[in-house]
Amino acid sequence: MIWLIAGASHTGKTLLAQRLLETYRVPYLSMDHLKMGMIRSGMLALTVQDDEPLTEALWPVVREIIKTAVENRQHLIVEGGYLPFTWREDFPAQMLEELRYCCLVMTEGYIRSHMDEIRGFANAIEQRLDDGDCTAERLVAENRHNLEQCQAHGCPYCLIESDYQREIAGAERLLRP
Repeated sequence: MIWLIAGASHTGKTLLAQRLLETYRVPYLSMDHLKMGMIRSGMLALTVQDDEPLTEALWPVVREIIKTAVENRQHLIVEGGYLPFTWREDFPAQMLEELRYCCLVMTEGYIRSHMDEIRGFANAIEQRLDDGDCTAERLVAENRHNLEQCQAHGCPYCLIESDYQREIAGAERLLRP
């Protein structure tokens, strides 16, 4: 089984991946780690703000890692904001049966009423060196975009609108094998 966890920054992708790792004892690949390795090594002449070019650069590599894991009957959790909404198009039908996808999406109301908590949990799993670009306006725009794309492409999503812990538990249930 391959679990794919997508979502905007600060939605809890890494936290959900960590929970799945602890539940199923399955390794996970953080697309942010891959991104930073490729940027810092000079393999990518991009910055962390280059979202669309980063998706174009990272997805082909991650897609083939996923295919290799499926072919070898290995389990893997992949989390990151660089999973394209058209991901299904890149896998044959028999492989799709081995994939579970969920995009975490926060509503505008949730973001505006929980902004201090969102910022407070930013370092719950990983340490962010600079979180200065975490604004309510940016999070609202990114989450609105992701919801629209999920709906347009038929991608499963978990809407976080009132009770984060309960709604993340719903995402875990959605991803169960």
